[in-house]
Amino acid sequence: SDGVPKVVVLAAGLGTRMRRGDSNSRLSPQQAAMANRGVKAMIPMERPFLDYVLSRVADAGCRDVCLVIGPGHDTIRDYYDRVPKERLSISFAEQARPLGTANALAAASTFVGDDHCLVLNSDNCYPTRALRGLCETPGAGIVGYDRDALVSSGNIATDRIARFAIVEPDADGWLQRIIEKPDPSVVARMCRPVLVSMNCWRFTPAIFAACRMIDKSPRGEYEIPDAVTASMEQLKQRYRIVPSTESVLDLSNQHDIASAAKQLAGEGVQL
Repeated sequence: SDGVPKVVVLAAGLGTRMRRGDSNSRLSPQQAAMANRGVKAMIPMERPFLDYVLSRVADAGCRDVCLVIGPGHDTIRDYYDRVPKERLSISFAEQARPLGTANALAAASTFVGDDHCLVLNSDNCYPTRALRGLCETPGAGIVGYDRDALVSSGNIATDRIARFAIVEPDADGWLQRIIEKPDPSVVARMCRPVLVSMNCWRFTPAIFAACRMIDKSPRGEYEIPDAVTASMEQLKQRYRIVPSTESVLDLSNQHDIASAAKQLAGEGVQL
């Protein structure tokens, strides 16, 4: 249906960077325990980080969520089975082995069925307005976040953002290409604002066929940008870029926890 899209949240990652300690980060014992296990989504702020992500998803008008988790991620499953939910219906899909984001998305294909879906990271807290913009996009789309705004208003450092994939629009605002790990000289020549991907997508069911078309990346994983490129080239899928100048909170390593907690302090959660 072209109604409100379902939502797939990728929460099966191993949290390798998060598990590396950081002597400079002052964490509560509860935060340290979750960080050391690599379960980024469940790192407590006033509530688990993923609660804020999902509350904003509900604010954007979505109701039906599937969390893609790894084997043994019972912390996430047990919590969301138990926590009171007024706005969201939450189900689970399991990614058997950590074979990349496209493989994780494919695990949710039964949940999505013939509907459209938003696909989000569990370790990024996205602005509600951008999520709503994706919900209102008739077909496939991606939020293109203004690179400079992410640095000035979020918690993502300049050196880290340099490695983020760039989404390049054509003259009409459609996605022309995704530039992974962009060369600084290429970025310097680009029109401003430079838009980056924070893995915040709207897909039609065609994405699942595209996930089956791709080979493993050099990292040995099946990755969503490769599936998107395949869907553009082989299935003639077009992606509308939804521009955003708002901030995204990113929880990649232990150093990010305090800054994310500070920005989320006092934010209400209603699942």
